[in-house]
Amino acid sequence: MQFGIFTVGDVTPDPTTGRAPTEHERIKAMVTIAKKAEEVGLDVFATGEHHNEPFVPSSPTTMLGYIAAQTSTLLLSTSTTLITTNDPVKIAEDYAMLQHLADGRVDLMMGRGNTGPVYPWFGKDIRAGIPLAIENYALLHKLWREHVVDWKGKYRTPLQSFTSTPRPLDGIPPFVWHGSIRSPEIAEQAAYYGDGFFANHIFWPASHTQRMIALYRERWAHYGHGGADQAIVGLGGQVFIRPNSQDAVKEFRPYFDNAPVYGHGPSLEDFTRETPLTVGSPQQVIDRTLGFREYVGDYQRQLFLMDHAGLPLKTVLEQLDLLGEEVVPVLRKEFAALKPAHVPDAPTHASLLAARAAASDQQEVPVA
Repeated sequence: MQFGIFTVGDVTPDPTTGRAPTEHERIKAMVTIAKKAEEVGLDVFATGEHHNEPFVPSSPTTMLGYIAAQTSTLLLSTSTTLITTNDPVKIAEDYAMLQHLADGRVDLMMGRGNTGPVYPWFGKDIRAGIPLAIENYALLHKLWREHVVDWKGKYRTPLQSFTSTPRPLDGIPPFVWHGSIRSPEIAEQAAYYGDGFFANHIFWPASHTQRMIALYRERWAHYGHGGADQAIVGLGGQVFIRPNSQDAVKEFRPYFDNAPVYGHGPSLEDFTRETPLTVGSPQQVIDRTLGFREYVGDYQRQLFLMDHAGLPLKTVLEQLDLLGEEVVPVLRKEFAALKPAHVPDAPTHASLLAARAAASDQQEVPVA
């Protein structure tokens, strides 16, 4: 099972001091956080994509390429690549380039984002959000798998004899997750292609996430990719850890209360009761995370949001030490012991390359 962190890249004042980092400081901090994630033994670092304040990661491939040059094992991903407002041709080329630079340590998560005004900024109509996601991904999927593409759709100009460059590394496109909070159409899309489905259940109760993943698993099996329990599932969430749970709650409360994503609403106590947000000791985080399996089944990727809401860089790095040293080793062991042998791991470039080689060898075996 993969464990990692994702960032939304918000520039938020620290509510305990009133000081906000500069954009430069925040961008550099995200790089430091990614490098720390590898240092403490995590598998994945993912960045969001935003084109509005108070967020800074408008160019994920630029950031991930810079991080790739300073890491060696970390899998680089996105927690949202805007499939609706980005040109699929540019996504195909940008992420293939990143894949080469990172020697295959790349996958990405498609999403529609959570900012309505981004649609007209990029010449799109928000009312076509779902159709855009469906059509644009169909084109992206084709561009990565066919050398010469002829294509015509509703939302962009046609392509005639077009080849995106560079081609995917080793002829294997980056693995794709489809991220959604509430849209069953996206779960259906992920299942249709045999891609991963990432449920960022940071806002919703367990019952909602359970329904979304059950739908994805059912449709995955319907499309013939394997058993429902073999579907590729990822979960998001946020934790704040201190050795003592009371200290964790006291320290995190002002950050939660002022968070741009979910502050100024329900109380911290209500939110931690009704959603997967966990604020407490390492053991509480372990117990809560292991409990996710009870309602989503065996899954392949768990990402945590660690740097949201103005938390100082020093605090985030301390959180990563606790996560890497006290939480994730236990989770790895416990999840591995529970997972049946027929449930696959999350695909990586190396595993997809090996699977292709194995399939080729099998085809070459003569039939007696």
